[in-house]
Amino acid sequence: MQWIHDYDLYLFDFDGLLVNTEALHHKAYQTMCRNRGFELTWSFSEYATIAHSDPTNIRRQIYKAFPKLKEVDPHWDLLYKEKTEAYLSILGRGEVELMPGVKHFLRELEMRHKKMCVVTNSRFDMVEPIIDHNPALEVIQYWVTREDYGVPKPDPECYRVAMERYLSPGGRAIGFEDSPRGLNALLGAGAEPVMITTIDYMEIPELLGRGAKRFGSFDEFLKAF
Repeated sequence: MQWIHDYDLYLFDFDGLLVNTEALHHKAYQTMCRNRGFELTWSFSEYATIAHSDPTNIRRQIYKAFPKLKEVDPHWDLLYKEKTEAYLSILGRGEVELMPGVKHFLRELEMRHKKMCVVTNSRFDMVEPIIDHNPALEVIQYWVTREDYGVPKPDPECYRVAMERYLSPGGRAIGFEDSPRGLNALLGAGAEPVMITTIDYMEIPELLGRGAKRFGSFDEFLKAF
């Protein structure tokens, strides 16, 4: 694994990449809708495609699916708050599992004293309980959460903040994401982009053409080197 030494900073998305929380977000949206009298029947793959295309798409698609919901409550901030409360409730009922290969990969980086930084659209209060239940994540030295930057992904600001803070002058950064939105943020920041996902997003061919690499899991990524 000599290639590990080619990079000075390892950047990671969080939800759906390091930890299997995307399924919980999916369930939280279903819970929010159900509490309002609507049944959200999207499969997980459908949810991921909608949620990861752009920051406002899930709002548009839920209102499109349930016009009466928009009539009753057009204030998305309130609905999103209810979704967040449902998510935190689900999170509190059990541990969140790490994605395949994550523990091994983080251990390899730790052994080589590599800088690691999570860059996430989640607030720290949504991240902290997951860290507490997954000690393997404690080896990650740096965390850039939603409070640390202004514009969410796909804008590259969040990754630029991380690189300005933690990448030494002249150093190289590699980043890992599970969605096209995140990959676009990485590409915009100038980090080496790697996509870890089993979902066949329609944007993937274009992202690969721009220099990204794609693997189904961290286990698959490690086997390739």
